[in-house]
Amino acid sequence: MIGVAIGLFILGAILGSFATALAHRLPRGENWVSERSRCPNCQEMIGARDNIPIASWMILRGRCRNCGAPISARYVLAELVLALLFLGTYLIVGEDEIGELLLGLVLCFVLVTVTLTDLDLRIIPNKIVLAGSIVAVAIAALTFPETLDTRAIFAAIAGGLMFLLALVYPRGMGMGDAKLVGMMALFIGRAIAPATLIGFLLGAVVGVAMIARQGAAARKAQIPFGPFLAAGGVLGLWFGDDIVQWYLDEFFPSDA
Repeated sequence: MIGVAIGLFILGAILGSFATALAHRLPRGENWVSERSRCPNCQEMIGARDNIPIASWMILRGRCRNCGAPISARYVLAELVLALLFLGTYLIVGEDEIGELLLGLVLCFVLVTVTLTDLDLRIIPNKIVLAGSIVAVAIAALTFPETLDTRAIFAAIAGGLMFLLALVYPRGMGMGDAKLVGMMALFIGRAIAPATLIGFLLGAVVGVAMIARQGAAARKAQIPFGPFLAAGGVLGLWFGDDIVQWYLDEFFPSDA
């Protein structure tokens, strides 16, 4: 178990590095498959020894080896966050159901990627959401084919409600958010309900905090909602099914 946990932590850090490259290049139409990373200041190609997730940034103290320009902390943070998410998913979801574990790991990668794009460009790329949806359906079809219909139903309901909300309140919600919720439902099924509610709650807390600090000016600020939904998606992945079951047992107890 310890060996698997360490391996997934390392894998998460590696994929976190890839997520930052994908989030930066894909929306800009750049090559994200084979092109090597470069320093954004001097354009010097980053060597293999300076491209080790987490470690290289710390060794170089967040600066380019060639020109000494600062390297954004977002890179090491994305690597560390995804590494911790992979570790947490393994510890919470477990390895008894390999399909659930695979779904969880892929979802974490997708959520980190779309969080980066939404924070940076205020967009959630259709290509990433579509790819995530295809992978979710493929994994579910191979491991839990009996759940495909319910996953599709929850995706349609959750995504549809978010779509209507985006039409009614376009300043606070985008179509990308609706597509993101639909995609998450393919991964976590009925847990999408608490996941979405948690996302809204987190967004509301941040919004209230901004209003308390900045006053009326905060009402004009546009905050990307994708990161809040992503955080809700992770918590829904980890605890959402238990929350739904508790709710059903508490308010709709079985007669048996």
